[in-house]
Amino acid sequence: MRRRHTENLPHIWLMTDERMGDDLWAALGALPRGSGIIFRHYSLPKAARRDLFEKVARYARRNRHVLIIAGQPVGRAAGCHGHAIHRTPGIKTVPVHSVRERIAAERMGASLIFVSPVFATRSHPDTKPLGRVRFGLLIRGAKYPVIALGGMTARKARSLKLFGIHGWAAIDAFAGQKRTEVPT
Repeated sequence: MRRRHTENLPHIWLMTDERMGDDLWAALGALPRGSGIIFRHYSLPKAARRDLFEKVARYARRNRHVLIIAGQPVGRAAGCHGHAIHRTPGIKTVPVHSVRERIAAERMGASLIFVSPVFATRSHPDTKPLGRVRFGLLIRGAKYPVIALGGMTARKARSLKLFGIHGWAAIDAFAGQKRTEVPT
């Protein structure tokens, strides 16, 4: 696995989405300084998505988080998440669910490969999780750093360290945390 240029890439990532509601701010508050955020919120109208993105961006700057945008750009981010990464400068992250997709992501020059779902997840309840063995087989020979996603927690991420993962990402592991202020 290539390790160059990974020292500045976060090891812990939050995947945002509409289901979070105001838990978004609690989840952001639960992130260690210098974590990564993948801003999704695909179904929001463009103006509302842009406004929310700008609030998250201000919060991310204050806490030295790396902010990546998925879907249509609505503001300035450190990079993009998805399959159109070849058109965007900055950090390039790609979702991967199979060896074929992993190889395609590597050919596109992904900075990080987000492999999912490793474990059962509320985000995709009808999708069969990879589990540790299939996850290990999928990332074997990966040329770029791997982020484990899907039902992840810090404890589960530690159990995957033997596979040489760069880090992990989650939604629910950070949601539901206590936070009193909503950034403006």
